Amino acid sequence: MTTGRGVPAVGSRLRLADRLTGVIDPRLLRDDPDRLRAAQAKRGLSADVVDEAQAADERRRSAIVEFERLRGEQKGLGRQISRATGEERQALLDRTKTLAAEVRTAESAQAEAEAAYRACLMRIPNPAAEAAPAGGEDDYVVLEEVGTPATFDFEPRDHVELGRMLGAIDIDRGAKVSGARFYYLTGVGADLELALVTMAMDQARAAGFTPMIPPTLVKPRAMEGTGFLGQAADDVYRVEGEDLYLVGTSEVPLAAYHSDEILDARTLPRRYAAFSPCFRKEAGSYGKDTRGIIRVHWFDKVEMFSYTTLEESEAEHQWLLGQERAWLDKLELAYRVIDTAAGDLGLSAQRKFDCEAWIPTQGRYRELTSTSNCTDFQARRLDIRGRFPDGVGVQPLATLNGTLVAIPRTIVAILETHQQADGSVRVPSALQPYLQGREVLEPVVG
Repeated sequence: MTTGRGVPAVGSRLRLADRLTGVIDPRLLRDDPDRLRAAQAKRGLSADVVDEAQAADERRRSAIVEFERLRGEQKGLGRQISRATGEERQALLDRTKTLAAEVRTAESAQAEAEAAYRACLMRIPNPAAEAAPAGGEDDYVVLEEVGTPATFDFEPRDHVELGRMLGAIDIDRGAKVSGARFYYLTGVGADLELALVTMAMDQARAAGFTPMIPPTLVKPRAMEGTGFLGQAADDVYRVEGEDLYLVGTSEVPLAAYHSDEILDARTLPRRYAAFSPCFRKEAGSYGKDTRGIIRVHWFDKVEMFSYTTLEESEAEHQWLLGQERAWLDKLELAYRVIDTAAGDLGLSAQRKFDCEAWIPTQGRYRELTSTSNCTDFQARRLDIRGRFPDGVGVQPLATLNGTLVAIPRTIVAILETHQQADGSVRVPSALQPYLQGREVLEPVVG
């Protein structure tokens, strides 16, 4: 519906503003705010932002109504002036000047109210799934343990010592050249990365993913749209003097790939697998994992990404988890699958499963892969929609992501799990064809 000269009516403008604002579904804020409050509590966060967003929404809607009222009066005056004469015409002309200033003020107020509303919504995370455990980092639920953690009849070496003996990892020169938490992969270490990446891309291709090499520098909208300029902003590298960010995961450019697009729902799911370097400040990790290459500022990764419907997103999430499990099985690693607690979810995730491999010298499981269902959260921020048949029309899609291989931690798990008494490392059979048929990695130094 429009009013005069194609200008949207107030109701239409409100609906349009709702779509353009995106982030979370505005109907959820308006119709079921208690669900959002409960979701905040489940994450251990304050519900005040929900109340602030509701108030901002009221101001925004009132501002739109006031602007349209004044615009309507302005149009009506134009018609009256064309018919008026004498003093009446002059009075109308005087009112036109005053009204023009009022319209400009109302338009500015509407823009400010819209910005304030959006700012509030941007602070509200994706509500965690009902099935996700409540609590923080230590409140995860173990869903399954696969394989038997490695035991040895000798004192096992950690990956730092094994990497030195194999001529595979050079941490000292990494620190010399780039600083703490940097490293070189050398010789068989570099071969191992290339083998893992090729093997991962082969698995992804066979599963129907489209291989991708995405950019690792992105504009702010891509970072904001995926939720990495919210609670994760301190972990992001920004290029000085440029409006660009280094990505911490190729989830970011893969999510933004279809931004501002309407996809044919008949082409779903769309699945992409990307190889890329990743950069993270590791803010807040001071003193953690200072030895070795478990927690580093740069690493390479193969990431899976899916676009699908909201109805199919849960099944797609389980399917991505299945891809990760199949990968770890090929590497002959002992691992467990955990359901991450709501308070440990990223801003965009509704639910997240981690696969953690057993690291022998640490005597515990460490995260190797994870997969997150972001439902329509990122799609609303990036305006990614699907065109559905049978009268359904255009609707936001769901996005999901999952790590297939993150190189440093995977190398750690392989070296430590498959080590032998003399410092050699057995190569898992599935990986051997990608390492020139080598069955064992032999030490080059004592």
